[in-house]
Amino acid sequence: MVAVILAGGKGTRLLSVTNDEVPKPLAKIAGKPILERCLMQLKKYGINEVYLTLGHLHEKIEEFLISKKNFGLKVHYIIEKEPLGSGGALYYLKDKIKDDFIVCSGDIIFDFDISKLITFHKNNKALITLVTHPNTHPYDSDIIVEKNGKVIEISKKNSKRETFYKNLVNAGFLIANPKTLSSFTELKKLNLEHDFVNNFIPTNKVYSYKTPEFIKDVGTEERFYETAKFLENGLVQSRNLRKKQKAIFLDRDGTINKYKGFINSSDDIELIDKVAEGIKNINQSGYLAIVISNQPVIARGECTFDEVEAMFDKIEFLLGLEGAYIDARYYCPHHPHKGYEGEVPELKIKCRCRKPDIGMIEKAVKDFNLDLKNCYIIGDSNVDIMTGKNANIKTIKVNSPLVEEPLAVPDYEAKDFCDAVEFILRSENEKKHNCNH
Repeated sequence: MVAVILAGGKGTRLLSVTNDEVPKPLAKIAGKPILERCLMQLKKYGINEVYLTLGHLHEKIEEFLISKKNFGLKVHYIIEKEPLGSGGALYYLKDKIKDDFIVCSGDIIFDFDISKLITFHKNNKALITLVTHPNTHPYDSDIIVEKNGKVIEISKKNSKRETFYKNLVNAGFLIANPKTLSSFTELKKLNLEHDFVNNFIPTNKVYSYKTPEFIKDVGTEERFYETAKFLENGLVQSRNLRKKQKAIFLDRDGTINKYKGFINSSDDIELIDKVAEGIKNINQSGYLAIVISNQPVIARGECTFDEVEAMFDKIEFLLGLEGAYIDARYYCPHHPHKGYEGEVPELKIKCRCRKPDIGMIEKAVKDFNLDLKNCYIIGDSNVDIMTGKNANIKTIKVNSPLVEEPLAVPDYEAKDFCDAVEFILRSENEKKHNCNH
């Protein structure tokens, strides 16, 4: 497999870093050029041939790579005489690439298990697989709309969105089948997402590969320095799914959104005060934020799967407005007791996923290579605390209007969600301090 790195832009948003003396891909972040970090990650996963699309100050990149003997890679250059956008230069590859190929932006820092992405792409026989993830600013990003992993729309940023949406954006990294290159019939300026990828969505062969691993565009000063800090403290490297991960499992109703009994409409979803602030702290800590929720309203016939998805979408939308996101959401649609009008018989079963059983946690362990010794659960009910006990993870209970006799003693009782998160991060810091001494 070969990779195409799109590195032809002027980098005007990063002039305070480059002073226009070097092109953006050569800006040093935590001591190394962005491009060097990109090439080393690709090489680590066996990608040994790279095409670089270059424009502004391209000779500087060529000189740098010659001085480093191309890092042992086979490197080709495509020089854009006129800017061709993020996708136009792929025209030059029509007769050169014969197998699936990677395309990535030249201003991203990433450390993720590319081999899993390749397997996902090939198993689905995809024409294009986009690497996707939540981010801290979905409201001004292109949103990837998908169903069961298949991309059905790319909602352009700044377009009017009529409904709430899942926080899922393109990470600037994709794999494409060489057949897709036949769509380039002339050399012209193109947008990679809107003109190239969009062209193939009707084929039903464009997939979303969602990952919580670290992939970040560092094309602005703010994101550049934030990512430099993450590289220095090890957060970038630690999120690779080849390494054991840690997570904070979150109940939904009464923990993230206000408790209103059984909720069957997104109209009733309202975030609890300061929850977004707490989840934002989780996002910046190295923990994954994973929601696990019982949703018996589906089995009882009070709500459809789509309506439950819409509730979660509203939560992700509201969190996104405040710069926070969840990494994954799991819910159990089952209910063991029969006798409800309109119930769905095939869902009226005793299952493994309904809390306080731990099927949802087990699924997350498999999906994200979790080390349960370093995981917590935050919830507002006995069921949440019993779930944590059954999974042998640390438990925190938050105050709630829910009235019930305590059946299980949590490891910590928090006054609110932020207090719960602060307790976890404080415990983490104390553990590190003790290890260092």
